[in-house]
Amino acid sequence: MRIRLDHIGIAVNDLDSGEKFWNLLGLMSKGEDEEVEEQGVITRFLPISSELQEPAMIELLEPTGEETPIGKFISKRGVGVQQICFEVEDIHLMIKQLVDSGIRMIDESPRIGSKNCLIAFVHPKSTGGVLVELSQKQ
Repeated sequence: MRIRLDHIGIAVNDLDSGEKFWNLLGLMSKGEDEEVEEQGVITRFLPISSELQEPAMIELLEPTGEETPIGKFISKRGVGVQQICFEVEDIHLMIKQLVDSGIRMIDESPRIGSKNCLIAFVHPKSTGGVLVELSQKQ
């Protein structure tokens, strides 16, 4: 059985503010926002490009009220997920572009991570509460 990553859901206070960091990485929304009344949420998808398969996506979830599941999640835990890792072609250039755009980095210089990849972490305060890892194969 084949599986693929379809999307990662990230709870945000509002969609426009929530997507700013992801736009800096080159992810742009596709399609219209959708309100899912049953879940009490408005969704916006940001496809991650891929030439090999259907793209995985980031799904931003804005609650329509405080008592909805996403509203309760944000109230209890705040916005975000633990970590998302993106493979990049040029980690040095990506770090420079992010820093030049005012993004706070945990690592302004890449270091060696698992599988001997160069890695750097973006501070969650610059991403809406999400720890983002950048990775480049050597």
